[in-house]
Amino acid sequence: MTTSATASTHPRGLSTLFFTEMWERFSYYGMRALLVLFMTAATVEGNPGLGLDVSTAGAIYGLYTSLVYILALPGGWIADNLWGQRKAVWVGGWIIAAGHFTMAIPSTFTFFLGMSFIICGTGLLKPNVSTMVGSLYPEGGARRDAGFSIFYMGINLGAFFGPLVTGFLGEQNSWHWGFGAAGVGMVMGLIQYRLGADRLGDAGLLKTTQTPDQLAATSRKFFGGFFALIAAVVSFGYLVSTGVLPFSLAQVATVMGYSVLIIVALYFAYIWTVGGHTAEENKRMAVIFWLFLLVAVFWSGFEQAGTSLNLFARDLTDRMILGWEMPASYLQSVNALMIIIGAPIFGAIWVWLERRNANPSIPMKAGLGLIGLAAGFFVLAWGAANATSDSLVSPSWLVVTYFLHTVGELCLSPIGLSAITKLSPQRRVGQMMGIWFVGAALGNLFAGLVSGQLETMAPSDLFRTVAMITGAVGLGALALAPQIKKWAGGVR
Repeated sequence: MTTSATASTHPRGLSTLFFTEMWERFSYYGMRALLVLFMTAATVEGNPGLGLDVSTAGAIYGLYTSLVYILALPGGWIADNLWGQRKAVWVGGWIIAAGHFTMAIPSTFTFFLGMSFIICGTGLLKPNVSTMVGSLYPEGGARRDAGFSIFYMGINLGAFFGPLVTGFLGEQNSWHWGFGAAGVGMVMGLIQYRLGADRLGDAGLLKTTQTPDQLAATSRKFFGGFFALIAAVVSFGYLVSTGVLPFSLAQVATVMGYSVLIIVALYFAYIWTVGGHTAEENKRMAVIFWLFLLVAVFWSGFEQAGTSLNLFARDLTDRMILGWEMPASYLQSVNALMIIIGAPIFGAIWVWLERRNANPSIPMKAGLGLIGLAAGFFVLAWGAANATSDSLVSPSWLVVTYFLHTVGELCLSPIGLSAITKLSPQRRVGQMMGIWFVGAALGNLFAGLVSGQLETMAPSDLFRTVAMITGAVGLGALALAPQIKKWAGGVR
């Protein structure tokens, strides 16, 4: 007989996945904190960077962070059909580690090669470690929600400590030491993942009806096409970088962004017209499309933490503390710390409102998230208007901005995957989950492009423009929330 104490405990495998994700996020956010700083740093002796202009660095950042999310789609497919989630996480983690160690070698070629490894490895690891957490709780319910809350704490612990370690090594010693430290973190995560594998039970093991010969044939077909596509992308990138094709990286990123947006719109038009769904299902998928657009706008502002806000910290913020200059990348940890503190508070607020039948609807929370984001950029625009290279401003401007962005994130981000699973027709759940990832990818891509405008715009003008756009979209979302809520039917 199961006691209540036993029922309230969590599977032992949760600790294994908690630390795997913590170290992977340590490596990802640690490297991300250095990325734009390294690319825009001058090529001088001491600790040279790549010396790229802000527009090019922003485009590279946007392409990198968006591809991480896009490759989660084939990464999930590989796990579901060829390897199982457990193997996908293991292989993906080693590819990520190889990428960081490759970036630790000081050359332009190894820098971009390492980024390519990290993109592929994260596409394998990121979606599948979360899937394994869900597999530990086959009964679902509140216990699974509590397990995911613990798991997400690991994400933010890694995101908090990563920039502190890599920022100290990268900015105050060598950029490549910072990249290498990110790789060490990933290896530590993999070691404990392997040592704790026996705690996972059957979670993440491949479940398939295919024979070994059929599985091998499917694998050859998939990887043949995948590597052919990768070769085509690499070849195109090489031709652009060498000037054979007369395109800038910013132009490539812009075309990619609008192409993704058009493809998603055409996909929804297809399933609404000939998808064979009921009118109620079509309305609910219209809600998903609306959330996709709002999420893309939100992340296009929020993810400037790694670009324009990082450059503001480096160039226009007074970081002197008792004679010691704090690395600019340290401020990248503020958001993660505020998530750790704020997530339980917001969770309690939503529960309190739910008991009083006053919990905001899904579209209302999305609108509130955008308002929080806009408020943060208005604050930073105010601070930037008072900042010059000869008159630096206090880090408190960025701290307040990150606080408001965190409030926005806690309104919008937690509704995501849960809302998609509730709103999607049963046979479209996987596809709609992919749409959510594509929305995040699109937002990351445009975040890099927007930050590139610092090449020609004053920071205060850029931040004010972003604030006005995101604020206008947020107000529109709030105004339309009652109608969107009706389309969602009884889904809350």
